[in-house]
Amino acid sequence: MNVRRLVTGHDASGRSVVASDEEVAPIVADLFAGWQFHALWGVDAPPAFPDDGREPAWSAYFPPRGGVRFSLSTIPPEGTAPPAGLDVAAAEAQAEQRLPGMLAVLEPDDPGMHTTATIDFEVILRGEVILELDDGVQRRLRAGDTVVQNGTRHRWRNPGPEPAVMAVFMVGVPHAGAGDV
Repeated sequence: MNVRRLVTGHDASGRSVVASDEEVAPIVADLFAGWQFHALWGVDAPPAFPDDGREPAWSAYFPPRGGVRFSLSTIPPEGTAPPAGLDVAAAEAQAEQRLPGMLAVLEPDDPGMHTTATIDFEVILRGEVILELDDGVQRRLRAGDTVVQNGTRHRWRNPGPEPAVMAVFMVGVPHAGAGDV
């Protein structure tokens, strides 16, 4: 999917300007076959206006306390698997390099299940996804549906035949249940 990011700012006289207008390439990792992550914006501290349009520095996929992330996630249909013969160690190293911290929150004994120290605001843009919580409750979400995820243990899956796309905005908050106090 082609994604364009337009960033506004201010010129020296305080007038509104388009500070940046560019395509954002997806981040892909062999370990997450079919998934695409478009990292659209992030900051590791309380945000400030970057009038020159440059994205602030950020360090990991999930934001620390006070940090934010804005991204798109493309979720492949259920059953999409990594290629046969995948070098798992190399794929894990690649995933950590491209999506720092992602593997640390995923539960190895319960694929896809994870908990993060974030409040997430999600909007389904295309397709359908299933949100599953740790008590087994599942909710089908379609384009236009939204979720406010308050640091709960969950996983996503796509029951449809086509990739689904979800917009995600995350805010880092203290969460003892996610290893943060």
